[in-house]
Amino acid sequence: MKQNEAVRYSEAFKQQVISELEAGKFSGAFAAARAYGIRGRGTINAWLRKYGRGDLMARRVTITTMAEQDEAKALKQRVRELEKALADTHMKELLGEAYLEIACQRLGMDLEEFKKKAAMMQSEPPKRDPR
Repeated sequence: MKQNEAVRYSEAFKQQVISELEAGKFSGAFAAARAYGIRGRGTINAWLRKYGRGDLMARRVTITTMAEQDEAKALKQRVRELEKALADTHMKELLGEAYLEIACQRLGMDLEEFKKKAAMMQSEPPKRDPR
């Protein structure tokens, strides 16, 4: 079989694999795929979903303590707060840019020229008092 060749399975074959999973012949979809040489990692799981047999799919159960749940909740709240702070900062930056543009227009200056001059002034070392 070629690498890029599509493989199609008959409905009867799909049903056979599902019934063997149901009978306990295989420990899971991965074992059945390996036994029949089915290369797609999610192929059998897709069949199980298609035929309404999600009960045969592997499940992940996570057991957490109340402290872990509280910590996760606090972290999610912190993320929301940081996202809000970032959005506020972004809005302030946009307003500052708009105010600067308006000020430059009223003074009859080019905005880019003003930014270049301001950058040059910031990069120069401060002048010392000759006293």
